[in-house]
Amino acid sequence: MNPQLIEQLKQLGMELGANGLPYRFPLHPNFVHLTLGLFIIAITFDFAGTLFPLERPVLKFFSIPVSRFNFFDVAWYNALAASVITFFTVAAGFFEMLLANPPADIKSDWGLGAGTTMLLHGVGGVLLLTLIVAMTIWRGYQRFRWRKNHPLQVQWSYLLAGVFILGYMFVHGTLGAQLGAEFGVHGTAAGLIQEGENPNQVLQP
Repeated sequence: MNPQLIEQLKQLGMELGANGLPYRFPLHPNFVHLTLGLFIIAITFDFAGTLFPLERPVLKFFSIPVSRFNFFDVAWYNALAASVITFFTVAAGFFEMLLANPPADIKSDWGLGAGTTMLLHGVGGVLLLTLIVAMTIWRGYQRFRWRKNHPLQVQWSYLLAGVFILGYMFVHGTLGAQLGAEFGVHGTAAGLIQEGENPNQVLQP
């Protein structure tokens, strides 16, 4: 926890609530799911566009009017949105991490302490942001320059890199889940229950 930041927030008229934050619910977990969903959709639809000849009979059977470029359009715009939203995801994560007060005597299922888990999750978040932005730039070059007249808009190397990042997201997300579930970082309801409080009473608006 950063005492200087807390003092600055108090000077701005913001008090920390039961979750240790100046607002009712943590923002980072919500942004995280946007990042995950948008990037997963982007890679999935690029695979769908790449494998379109194999899918065409199924789509035709169900009378679904779609072209290969429709899949690539969805993939591009989701990749772009993931790149933008991840800046907010990382920013909210660092802000909430500075206000975290995790227990020092607990180890996660991976045998890590709260401080180590937070450090790995923070550094990993910046790396993930860099990877997603780099993938979006790579995707943009393929769409508008390198393969704009090619029926196959993305390279297989791009798709394989996307699969690697999805695996990295799983490991990185597990660290974040451990912070909330095992260390109780900003876990409002869980923390209140552990303290013997009733969340329904304490968290009433």
